[in-house]
Amino acid sequence: MISVFGSVNMDLVAYVDVVPALGETVTGRAFNTVPGGKGANQAIAAARAGAKVAFLGAVGDDDFGTEMRRTLAEAGVDVTDLRTVPGPSGIAQIVVDGGGGNSIIVVPGANGTVTAPTEAEIEVISRSDVLLLQLELPIEAVTAAARAARAAGTTVVLTPAPVQPLPAELLEAVDILVANEHEAVAITGQADHERALEELRGTVGWVIITLGARGALTSAGDEAAVWVEAPRVNAVDTTAAGDTFVGALAVAHLEEQPADRAVRFATAAAGLSVQRAGASSSMPTRAEIDRSLSTTGA
Repeated sequence: MISVFGSVNMDLVAYVDVVPALGETVTGRAFNTVPGGKGANQAIAAARAGAKVAFLGAVGDDDFGTEMRRTLAEAGVDVTDLRTVPGPSGIAQIVVDGGGGNSIIVVPGANGTVTAPTEAEIEVISRSDVLLLQLELPIEAVTAAARAARAAGTTVVLTPAPVQPLPAELLEAVDILVANEHEAVAITGQADHERALEELRGTVGWVIITLGARGALTSAGDEAAVWVEAPRVNAVDTTAAGDTFVGALAVAHLEEQPADRAVRFATAAAGLSVQRAGASSSMPTRAEIDRSLSTTGA
């Protein structure tokens, strides 16, 4: 089983040809509200890729909270231990440009109330094979969840986003770190991807640096760094690419796929997601991922 201790937001997505500069007003092409948040996105991605998934986090007692709980459940995610707290749910204001790139503002809402995992949540984490973590919850809560997982022998996968300084006690509890190229530079200070990878490998056993349309750089255990190319696709919306990658990677790891094969599986899933609009709504099913891999011969 995969557990996800993380954020759930309602994504408020505006589509424009060009992102406005400071003080500028532009006319958008479309607007959608889509349940998202890095934690919820990763949970849905993992569930659609074929895993049993439990989500741990918090929503508010507003309409957004009700809709997001329903969306997770309909995707096959167990929301038994998803908290409901007084006040607004988290939201993310997203602007997607004509090339599929995006900029995002996150307002934590209910996510900010999760300052530590509860005893019930620790029990779920301890029963899990894999725990997915991100940094849209307070860092002290993420660290406590990682330590609980490490104590139970649960594999810890961390997405260091939004990027911020990482406590040593958090990194020491992480088994797999998945950072995009900007996060890797911010954490290590190394602009060279291979040097950043090597520096991160000094603490974490398996490191993956995702590079968007260029694919991913990965190194696990004592293996040399491997470059995994991404499929060539026409990107519509890259909002959920990273979360789709992590959710699919967790499933591949759960299935004990070799590291390079797991990254190819995750890359195929991310490549499918960017061809559709939205976050949770863009994530592929297991059948779609398998079909994509068979088509490319990966």
